[in-house]
Amino acid sequence: MIDEMVEQIELLLEQNDQKALQEYLNNLNISDVEILIGELPDYGPRFIEILSVNRAVNVFRILDFPVQERILKKLSGTKIAELINELPPDDRTSLFAELHGDTVKVLIQHLPPADRKEALILLGYEEDSVGRLMTPDYIAVKKSWNVERVLMHIRKYGKGSETIDVIYVIDSDGVLLDDIRIREVLLADPETKMSSLMDGRLISLKVNDPQEEAINVFRMNNRVALPVTDNENVLLGIVTVDDILWIANEEYTEDIQKIGGTEALDEPYLDINLFRLVKKRVGWLIILFFSEMLTSSAMQYFSDELSIVIQLAFFVPLIMSSGGNSGSQASTLIIQAMALGEVTITDWWRVMRREILSGLMLGITLGIIGFLRIIAWVPFSKIYGPHWLMVATTVGCTLVGIVLWGSLAGSMLPLLLKKLGFDPATSSAPFVATLVDVTGLIIYFSIASVVMASVLHHAHDAAHAFVPIGHVFRQIT
Repeated sequence: MIDEMVEQIELLLEQNDQKALQEYLNNLNISDVEILIGELPDYGPRFIEILSVNRAVNVFRILDFPVQERILKKLSGTKIAELINELPPDDRTSLFAELHGDTVKVLIQHLPPADRKEALILLGYEEDSVGRLMTPDYIAVKKSWNVERVLMHIRKYGKGSETIDVIYVIDSDGVLLDDIRIREVLLADPETKMSSLMDGRLISLKVNDPQEEAINVFRMNNRVALPVTDNENVLLGIVTVDDILWIANEEYTEDIQKIGGTEALDEPYLDINLFRLVKKRVGWLIILFFSEMLTSSAMQYFSDELSIVIQLAFFVPLIMSSGGNSGSQASTLIIQAMALGEVTITDWWRVMRREILSGLMLGITLGIIGFLRIIAWVPFSKIYGPHWLMVATTVGCTLVGIVLWGSLAGSMLPLLLKKLGFDPATSSAPFVATLVDVTGLIIYFSIASVVMASVLHHAHDAAHAFVPIGHVFRQIT
């Protein structure tokens, strides 16, 4: 289907048949036009230019910002004015928020005074607040009105509203009293007062609420739109579900990128400048690199143990990966649960209890497998030396401890970061894995120092049989 559209468009472009091209584009779904702009980016401005105003606006508003910016630079002044004037206030605010200040100053001049004032008010709200998402285009009525008057009001002003699926009831001061679905109005007797249709089950957002909170409210309630009020409960605007879905997708994308150990990209992967892409990734890589250097320091500190029982070195990758994997699992699960509103900071003790139990069960499972793996190999090879049973015990016990520790670290770090006001997603899987790698080696060699004390006695003083973790940290740092 896509290939056919592209072929047809290329044919019309080759024939330079403007009228046929315009007719073809106007008959496509707006999502198909978006696909064509993605497939033929050089012709995107031309497609927007020849589309009817209404369809051009509907296509433009669903494009990613880098594409919008690229198209704006090549459109005629007349078409830009049409687009800016016809864009819904919330989409216009999103566009202005991304553009350079000088560009916004030029574009905002295309708006009539009332719309210009409205745009500046919306831009005045915090970047990640609900106020940036809302539109002031909605239908509001008084509770004393009857259904017949409400329907007349909708016929007169409904076309300019973002949605008429929900009608908002306000008092004489603009204070929000209730929201009523259009279905209830249409099915009611014409003489029925709006006060009779009110049920008091109002759900609203505050204008300064974070957008993430709005996403959760929409997720928990079956609404196509929600009203936005100030602290005095005066109705300021509405937020529709299409905007929330867009923001939710952006939040999800940012979290996935952060979990992967990189800064969030503010534009599509293939569109972002190569140097900016490197800049987004290099910071975390440097931090993780220096963190991993502590792993080397830890191994150097325990070089005596390694030189005496070289078999211990065979299992360092196994120990590090097991701890890192369990930490990454826990971190990912908790970050996702927090994003869905299933877990909050106040649930930290419940999370810790679950991770202690699950970490122990997972650790014991891997510990038994590791222990049996070494035991099973002994009849076929002498690689584990005469102290194979001690090596097996050390590995088994370490796996229990490191998996438990990884689960705890991975689950608690997101909650701690949230408590400190940071984004939980920044406790990314690589960060947790690095933390557990370093501490895992300390756990491993500390257990080895206890289990294999008799073997190490010839090289170590009895006082060094057990190495306090705090002392090791001071040495390696």
